[in-house]
Amino acid sequence: MRNISLFLRSVAKSFLVTVLLTLALSAATKAQDAAAGAAIFKSRCTACHKLDAKSVGPALAGVNDRHKKEWLHKWIKNSQAMIFDEKDPEAIAIYDQFKPITMTPFPDLSDGDIDNILAYIAAPPATGKKGPVVTEAKEEISDLMIGGLVLVIIVAFIVIMLLNRVTGTLERLVMKNNGVEIPEEVTVDRGAKFKKLFKNKKFVFFTGIIIIIILVSIGTVGMWNTGVHTGYQPTQPIKFSHQLHAGINKIDCRYCHSGAYKSKNASIPSLNVCMNCHNYVTAADNYGGQVSPEIAKIYTALDYNPDTREYGPNKKPIEWVRVHNLPDLAYFNHSQHVVVGGVRCQKCHGPVQTMDELYQYSPLTMKWCINCHRETEVNSKGNAYYDRMIAAHEKIKKGEKMTAAVFGGTECGKCHY
Repeated sequence: MRNISLFLRSVAKSFLVTVLLTLALSAATKAQDAAAGAAIFKSRCTACHKLDAKSVGPALAGVNDRHKKEWLHKWIKNSQAMIFDEKDPEAIAIYDQFKPITMTPFPDLSDGDIDNILAYIAAPPATGKKGPVVTEAKEEISDLMIGGLVLVIIVAFIVIMLLNRVTGTLERLVMKNNGVEIPEEVTVDRGAKFKKLFKNKKFVFFTGIIIIIILVSIGTVGMWNTGVHTGYQPTQPIKFSHQLHAGINKIDCRYCHSGAYKSKNASIPSLNVCMNCHNYVTAADNYGGQVSPEIAKIYTALDYNPDTREYGPNKKPIEWVRVHNLPDLAYFNHSQHVVVGGVRCQKCHGPVQTMDELYQYSPLTMKWCINCHRETEVNSKGNAYYDRMIAAHEKIKKGEKMTAAVFGGTECGKCHY
């Protein structure tokens, strides 16, 4: 019986080693150049390029044959330097076809990343007229296989533990039948120490005090955070990724939220602003030649036909869900903070360039605002607002006539929230 137990343990070790080697092999198999290049292409290139059709930039199919690899490396990392500084003939020829648009430089991409992108362009996954690309299906199958393998490992370990218990019981039975004396297991009352401890009045008193302090602390924190919605992340009608637009594509916040620089509200951009790019950018390469489902929602709302590029009469607004809310008693002016105070958007909204789905980053409580006002240094030099205030104070010193308009009394936001 002891041999059986040892055998089972050796089998378990061998099985575990085999499984780990299989997982490592599957991970290495997935790390192919074309697959890595596909991921980079989807995140960096699809905003302006398609493989088989002209978009904001040229179609990229066959680009490996049209240009040398070294030239492509330089072009992707800094095309503008090749056009305007080096006066490269090939670069100028491409620029003449698409000017004044120039390709965004990608100096952060390594030579290996670019090689992976070129490998993906040279051998893209097969796509049909409908449905996702083939490579995505393969990845789903492989993930399913790995999940099943993990389940098999768990079941195998449970079986091995049960067999060890069974073999232990059988060994005791065999020893008993052979007349071998089996030492009885000594049962220990593990609760005796705790019973004795809870009879100690000092221990009970201090334990009660600690529990009361914890409950009061939890209650205080709960009441303090009432109405605070840090981390609030509602589901939006369109899955708009700030990480893709503001982070990867580096679109300035003011391009969409223009109101932040001239109004109390930052304003939600109209769908016409979206169409400035998505009139051409459809992300069709990621969806088997079809328009991205999220971009299609924009087309549906505008009653836009991407084939004829015409708008229909049945337009309807997108019902976005507001993320950041302030109580009615609080007044906040975006332009005053952004233009006059020079506050960056990330100061209040957090690293939006890394958020795939927007959520409330800051607590937006009165204490949080007051602490910011106490710590933020005001730069009044060259600021028209403070220049006007200084001029007004000079008039007060001289005893000149002053009106409320001098202090901004005619501004709409003074009365209308």
